[in-house]
Amino acid sequence: MKKIGILYGKERSFPEALIQRVNSKNVKDIIAEPVKIDKVIQGEPSPYAVIIDRISQDVPFYRAYLKNAAIGGAAVINNPFWWSADEKFFNNALAVNIDVPVPKTVILPSYELPNDTSGDSFSNLAYPLDWDAIFNYVGFPAYMKPFEGGGWKNVYRLNNAEEFYRAHSETGQLVMLLQEEIVFEEYYRCYCIGGKYVRVMPYEPRNPYHLRYVADFKPTEEKLKYLEDIVLRINKFLGYDFNTVELAVRDGIAYAIDFCNPAPDAERTSVGEENFNWVVETAATFAIEKAKAWKKGKDNLTWGEFIKRSAGKKTLYL
Repeated sequence: MKKIGILYGKERSFPEALIQRVNSKNVKDIIAEPVKIDKVIQGEPSPYAVIIDRISQDVPFYRAYLKNAAIGGAAVINNPFWWSADEKFFNNALAVNIDVPVPKTVILPSYELPNDTSGDSFSNLAYPLDWDAIFNYVGFPAYMKPFEGGGWKNVYRLNNAEEFYRAHSETGQLVMLLQEEIVFEEYYRCYCIGGKYVRVMPYEPRNPYHLRYVADFKPTEEKLKYLEDIVLRINKFLGYDFNTVELAVRDGIAYAIDFCNPAPDAERTSVGEENFNWVVETAATFAIEKAKAWKKGKDNLTWGEFIKRSAGKKTLYL
């Protein structure tokens, strides 16, 4: 029997519906259930062929558990080794190299010194930074946000240098991005599952949270294909099994705004019934595919093209 385990926290509607949907398909020798952990012993294989991770970004203990499970052959969705290494600034740099438009972006050192460091720890950092060059490159208005993390936490919209300096002084030890504002005509949030299944959802981030999937626009067939191609290209290189990509369309060009969401919102109350049904059905289908393909004692993780090409010493550029 191959077991599909769902690892989750406070979330309820998606994990429960996913387990029910997998089991309702009555696939021979495959069942789904919540992950149960009573001990984690180094190198000991997991009882799960597939684990769908919805919570380890908030629980370091779970991330360690998943890495141990992956060493034993579990197909973890998403790859916990890559997820631990990934962050938003790298994603933007990668996007530039695979011809995906992104806002002009710079990374900034934390305003406060990290714990256990002093000024001497930053011998290679110029002080002050070349703020004029940074501001001229990004422009104003601009957004400042953490280089890793999500949930629209610690996000600032800034109109000028004075607002930037004031806001930056409030960010403590967070490493921040300063990013060009894209004034968009349309905005889309796109599920990508298994590197091949894409759901393009009109999304209005300026609406109240519960109304963000209520938008008065939708893509033409031509635009839908254009958006899907960008989503697939990004996930091909990142190697995520389950991700969302946010695209802001300005003057006909789709800019990737946020495309590192390996535990994306899938709650019925926020994404709406149609999107919820799609993500449950597609995640169930893909999880079963992974369980069927699982090989005992093998590396069953997904690795993106960036890692594959780097390991093979091939050029990143297409």
